[in-house]
Amino acid sequence: MKLTAGQRAALLRDPAGWIACGFGSGLSPVAPGTAGSLAALLPWFALRESPWPWYLAAVAFAFALGVWACARVVAKLRIDDPGFVVWDEFVGQWIALLPLAWLPFAWWQPVLGFALFRLFDIAKPWPVSWADRNIEGGLGVMLDDVLAGIYAALALAMLSSFAGWSLA
Repeated sequence: MKLTAGQRAALLRDPAGWIACGFGSGLSPVAPGTAGSLAALLPWFALRESPWPWYLAAVAFAFALGVWACARVVAKLRIDDPGFVVWDEFVGQWIALLPLAWLPFAWWQPVLGFALFRLFDIAKPWPVSWADRNIEGGLGVMLDDVLAGIYAALALAMLSSFAGWSLA
């Protein structure tokens, strides 16, 4: 959906719109989902330094916040999962990068996690595809990316195990 300048301004003035569009990253004219996933890396660098219960609590809170914000935007615009709504990319990316909270930092690890998340988000293996097709509203917007994030996190954890990276 192409937004008018007035719609963009209204979206950014509304707290739910500001959150749902990933603080404006979803308004990127090119690949808004990828822009949202990239923007999610910035707060992730601070999040990864948190104790893991706080990390999980932050992700759970962000999920609940996303369900609310996305539901509000979807209802206001009457469009199910518009491309500029990217808060789901933030939460999915943070889930995908969860295994890295226990690894010594290397620059290529979040790059790999980002790539795995985008792969599962685009390919939509089952149950990601099922959730994308069958669940509507704010929960539907959020759930498919959460599932893609879980797939990516599992793949990242398995790769780390095979490669001998320490998760301890």
